[in-house]
Amino acid sequence: MSSLYNETIIAYSKNPPNRFAMEDATIKHFEENRVCGDSLDIYLKIEDNLIKDFSFEWDTTVITTAGASALGEAVIWMTLDEILVLDSNFTEELIGKVTPRRRNASVLGLLAVRNAIHEYLKDWKKDDFSDVLVD
Repeated sequence: MSSLYNETIIAYSKNPPNRFAMEDATIKHFEENRVCGDSLDIYLKIEDNLIKDFSFEWDTTVITTAGASALGEAVIWMTLDEILVLDSNFTEELIGKVTPRRRNASVLGLLAVRNAIHEYLKDWKKDDFSDVLVD
């Protein structure tokens, strides 16, 4: 496994610090990657336009787990508007580069968070992978 993934990915995938179902979440959102079969539930606590807490539960690959977990730590205290413009460059900064085949997996957590925010805002938007992946 260590030859395929960097230390950050290994650490987050083995022991994600934010893996639990948040009891008092403001919003819960389910997202899936139909290509690889990954799915996760994102729980956000939102107050005053800020993410105050983040957790997730999953049935995912190593890359998706690492990406969602690292993202969860990074978005706490960010505004909703700041998060809605994040893309795969941000995820890459958190966990490192992944192969083109794993790019969707690396941003599934980000896609889920952005769609949870859209749902919370009731803005009738729904992002897809093309909204979060940059070349």
